[in-house]
Amino acid sequence: MSKDVGLDAVLQELGYFGKYNIVNYALLLFPVYLAGMYGSAFVFEASDINYRCNITECEGVNNNTWLKHAIPLKDGELSKCKRYQHYNYTGSCSIGDFNTSVKEECHSFVYSDEDSAVKDFDLGCQNWKRTLVGSAHNAGLFLSLPLTGVISDRYGRKLALAVASLMNGVFGFLRSFSSSYIMMLVFEFLEAGLGAGAYSTAFVIAMELVGPKGRVFGNTLLNGVYVMGLITLSALAWWLQSWRNLLRVIYIPAMFVISYYWILNESVRWLISKGRNTEAAAILKKAAKMNRVELSDEVLSPLYELEKLNTDTNNEKTKDELECKVEEKTESNFMKVIKSSIIRKRLVICSFLWITCTFVYYGLSINSVSLAGNKYVNFMLVSFVEIPANFVCLLVLDRFGRKKVLIITYVLSACLCIGLSFLPKDQKWLSLVLYLSGKFSITVAYSSVYIYVSEVFPTNVRQSLLAVCSSLGRVGSTLAPMTPLLNHYYHNLPAIFFGSMALVASILVFSLPETINVALPDTVEEAERLSHSRSKKEPA
Repeated sequence: MSKDVGLDAVLQELGYFGKYNIVNYALLLFPVYLAGMYGSAFVFEASDINYRCNITECEGVNNNTWLKHAIPLKDGELSKCKRYQHYNYTGSCSIGDFNTSVKEECHSFVYSDEDSAVKDFDLGCQNWKRTLVGSAHNAGLFLSLPLTGVISDRYGRKLALAVASLMNGVFGFLRSFSSSYIMMLVFEFLEAGLGAGAYSTAFVIAMELVGPKGRVFGNTLLNGVYVMGLITLSALAWWLQSWRNLLRVIYIPAMFVISYYWILNESVRWLISKGRNTEAAAILKKAAKMNRVELSDEVLSPLYELEKLNTDTNNEKTKDELECKVEEKTESNFMKVIKSSIIRKRLVICSFLWITCTFVYYGLSINSVSLAGNKYVNFMLVSFVEIPANFVCLLVLDRFGRKKVLIITYVLSACLCIGLSFLPKDQKWLSLVLYLSGKFSITVAYSSVYIYVSEVFPTNVRQSLLAVCSSLGRVGSTLAPMTPLLNHYYHNLPAIFFGSMALVASILVFSLPETINVALPDTVEEAERLSHSRSKKEPA
């Protein structure tokens, strides 16, 4: 319906980034910034720290020289999980007190002064429990994204954003008071399960706020602010050195986003898709006034004609009958999507592209803290490289198209990640360069996928289908926290997995349509036509 009233033409007259757009984007950037911190908080919340076996027979001896007799070495350092058998205590804890030919599992641990949930909940040598914290968070997205998508498409974008952000703040703050591992895990899931849709909702509002020419710049802006959230997270974790205080500092601000329900303008495109054309026209007039642009009656008149048609219908039918009609129409639109083989195929491929992006993107971020050097600095570097990557998106997506960029960046990510496995361990700087380059290329791909998925599905189910892709894509981000466990089998096994996934994704992109400079499709039929014809050029 939005095409019928020429919304993209209206947005072009308003200007892609006038005062109205800037004010609304400024409001949207705040929850996006917070989302950057929330998506990776578990990296520092349950970070791996130094610990060793608690040698009960010797802990009271002041001289720690006995450690080398009691605990075997692994990679030049004291083993975290093994100890030598103790069989003859002389009181001095000498080498003669231990049988160095027999190694035993540790049952209790001595932790370093570092702060982590690993220490608080005694998770020593239970790496699966430590990595499960991140998986529980990302598993929550399977619930959050579809739920937020339904709320957003049915009741409005700003309501979905306000509620999701409030859930982030409440459950994230409560998690900082966890008194047990299970309690932390439950709140980890609930915080993401009810609040992680805030970012996708802010993204959809931002994409619907501007015309085709403004989408890539808007996406670059959002991603840049998201990265600043990641860097801030690492800096705060380094400064506070307390995972509980870190959670309190970053989650309290999210509770204020509930105010957006009253101060943020609803998406005009969503209002029109719901037949609320008078409200849409009022917001467009407000935008025109702020941007100091005069909209012609010719542009706005279709809105009022449609509203008059709706009003005449209202005079003939009761409110209950109209509500039934709206629900039937909504159901009909969704059924059309399900019945369309073209859209179903597109949905499956886009979901796999998303799985690949989240698996590689989060996997590289999470594994960065295990690289040689300061874990906080490494995380900042791996995060910071996303800023130039997003600017590359700005330069290349509107010039070369979505498909070429996706294919090239997926192939590049595959080559760089797999290349890591051929480097010797002593090449630390070269490994870091390849690592950062891999993160750079997958970030370009991830940003491109976000834009691409928002362009290939119709308006009235756009966020719902974007949520389906993103939710299925969270299979990747749910598995990503587990990838450090692969290091125990082969040091570069995670990188090989990342590269293989990216290579398959690059092949699948060939079967998708190009969407450069194409108006957002508003119906299933328009979305299907993207696969049958060359992109329709929009006015510059």
